[in-house]
Amino acid sequence: MDTEDTEEFLLPRSQLANERLHAMIPGGAHTYAKGDDQYPENLAPVISHGRGAHVWDVDGNRYLEYGSGLRSVSLGHAHPRVIEAVRRELDRGSNFVRPSIVEVEAAELFLATVPTAEMVKFAKNGSDATTAAVRLARAVTGRPRVAICADHPFFSVDDWFIGTTPMSAGIPAATTELTVAFPYGDLAATEELLTRHQGQIACLILEPATHAEPPPSPQLLPQPSAVKPPQNGGDLTAGYLAGLRELADRHGCVLIFDEMITGFRWSEAGAQGLYGVVPDLSTFGKALGNGFAVSALAGRRELMERGGLRHSRDRVFLLSTTHGAETHSLAAAMAVLTTYVEEGITARLHALGERLAAGVRDAAAGMGVGDHIVVRGRASNLVFATLDENRQPSQQYRTLFLRQLLANGVLAPSFVVSSALSDADIDRTIDVVAQACAVYRKALDAADPTPWLGGRPVKPAFRRLA
Repeated sequence: MDTEDTEEFLLPRSQLANERLHAMIPGGAHTYAKGDDQYPENLAPVISHGRGAHVWDVDGNRYLEYGSGLRSVSLGHAHPRVIEAVRRELDRGSNFVRPSIVEVEAAELFLATVPTAEMVKFAKNGSDATTAAVRLARAVTGRPRVAICADHPFFSVDDWFIGTTPMSAGIPAATTELTVAFPYGDLAATEELLTRHQGQIACLILEPATHAEPPPSPQLLPQPSAVKPPQNGGDLTAGYLAGLRELADRHGCVLIFDEMITGFRWSEAGAQGLYGVVPDLSTFGKALGNGFAVSALAGRRELMERGGLRHSRDRVFLLSTTHGAETHSLAAAMAVLTTYVEEGITARLHALGERLAAGVRDAAAGMGVGDHIVVRGRASNLVFATLDENRQPSQQYRTLFLRQLLANGVLAPSFVVSSALSDADIDRTIDVVAQACAVYRKALDAADPTPWLGGRPVKPAFRRLA
C-alpha cells in the first residue's frame, strides 16, 4: 500500500451524514469519543448497521470493528441470545407503575454473578451510577471531598469529575475544589493525600485496573476480612488494591471500584472477583447490556440500604430513574450474564486478545516499527499507542495508522475485542496492520508523516478549545 491507495478511499455519504449530525447535535455525536474529530479528516464512517464483529457504513463499506460501542458490545452486534431475550420482553410491556418481576430476577442473577456485592440498583448509564456512589459515600461519611484516581480518564459527566478536566467550562470552582486526585499504584502518595485532608475525604474512586495490572505493594498489609481468594484460580496478587482497601478502612472513607470496563472483561465477577479485593461500592455498565442501556450500582447492604426505606437515618436520594428498570434492558443484561458464565466469554475474550496482540507485535517488529506501535493492556481490553521518531505519543502518527486501517476495512480506535471475532478475523486484522506498518515505516524514515495524513490530525477528546 502507498499514499495513493489511501487517497482513493472516500466516504461521501458519511461526510454528508456527518454534516447533518453537526447541524442538529452538538459535537455531531452523543459521546465525545465517537466524534469525527477522533478520526482522520473526511474518514469518519457513519454506521448503517452491524452484525457480529462487523459493521457497515452508509457508503456500503464493511469493517471489522474493534472497541465495539466503546466496549459495550462484548458479545458482538445483534447477538441472537440477547436479541431473543429483548424481543420476548418487548411483547410483554417495557415499563410499569410498579416494579416488574424482571427487576427481581435481574438483581438475583447479577448478585449471583458478582457475589462480592450484597445489593444492586440498576440505571441507564455509567455516570448516573458513579455519581450515585459518590453521593452515597458523602452521605454515610458526612464528608465533602471526593478523591479520584488521576491516571484514569473518565468517571462521570457530572460536575464533581468534569470540573477536573480541560472541559471544565460551566462548572463552579467551589465544586471543582471538592475533588482531589491520587496516583494509581502509589499508596504512600494516597496516604499523604488522606492525611492532608484528614476527615474530609468521603471516598476513593478508581478503576481497579486499566492497561497496567495492580502492582504488588508490600508497604501496607491488608486486613484479612478485606481480601478474598481470587476467582478462577487467578495467579495475581491483591497487592496495591489490598493496600488501598486498608487505607480506606483506616481513614474511614468509602472505596469505590468503577468497573464499567473491567466488569465481566476481567472475570465474570469483575476485577474485584479476579483480584479478591472487595470494595464498598462498585459500578458496572458497558458489557452488562451488550449495547442496550443498563448500568448498575452494587455494594455492601449497610451502605446501599441508605438509599432505601428500611432504615431510620436520613434518606439518600440514590437512583430514581423512570427508565432504569425497563424490562427489555434488564432482559438483555440477564442474557449477557448467562452467556458469559455458560459460554466462558471472558476466557474467549482473553484468548482472542492474546492472539491479536502477539500478531500485531510481530507485524510491527517485522516492519521495523515495533518500538513505535505499542500494544498495551489486558488481553481482553487492548489499546495501542502510536509513537513518533523520538518515541513520544503522536496524534499525527495515530492519524496515519487509523487511516491505513480504515482504508483496508478495519475500524479500530482501539484493539478491544468482542467474542464474535473469529480466528480468521484476527488473522485478517494482523495482515492489515502489517500493511499499515509498512507505511508507518516510510513516514518514520521521512521524519514527517504529513503526506500520509490526508488532512488535520485526530484530536484528543478532552481539550479546552475546539
